[in-house]
Amino acid sequence: EIPTLLTRYIIIGARNLGREVFSLATQCEGYGSEWDVAGFLDDKPDALRGKGLPVGVLGSAEEWNPAPDERFVCALGDPEHKSRYVRMIQEKGGVFGRLIHPSCIVNHGVQVGEGSILYNHCVVSNQVRVGDHVTLQSFSVLGHDSVVGDFSHLSAYTFLGGGVVLKNRVTTGTRATVLPNVTVNQGATIGASALVVRNVDPGCTVFGIPATNLS
Repeated sequence: EIPTLLTRYIIIGARNLGREVFSLATQCEGYGSEWDVAGFLDDKPDALRGKGLPVGVLGSAEEWNPAPDERFVCALGDPEHKSRYVRMIQEKGGVFGRLIHPSCIVNHGVQVGEGSILYNHCVVSNQVRVGDHVTLQSFSVLGHDSVVGDFSHLSAYTFLGGGVVLKNRVTTGTRATVLPNVTVNQGATIGASALVVRNVDPGCTVFGIPATNLS
């Protein structure tokens, strides 16, 4: 749900992904009228120097004290780093919002958790559950009844067949495909353009067609 009038969004991470998330936010419903982006949290104060953005780095996540009118999103690609900084802000009382680009197609019965970010032209089919602090990059497709666990990061053009389960902290490379009813266990990585035809063990890295374990 879009926050109330004058809510300030703050993006954790001002590097490459952070700049993308800022641009995505400016295209979302309510931007500039119901809420705005106040800036970024990053431990590098000059991270945005020369990037031409209208907002800058406000401080570091370690030093920031959340205010009641603030909502946060975390623009870090690595699930371990993301979870660390999310917990850091939550422990200080910070509340996370979500960003869903208006070009996304979201079908009936979909659940999207707090802090999740859906880039442009994603398709989310019926009864899909997207966990907390998940990133779906552009043109990703989630088949019916699939599940994406907390802190997972799906790169552009990822495809999940119906009934796929990604456990927490899964990462997919660009154009990764997971066939229907396959489970990818916690902390696994699926390489770019890989075709996953069977369950993936926790913490494994798989590549290729069909995908095989390289870890």
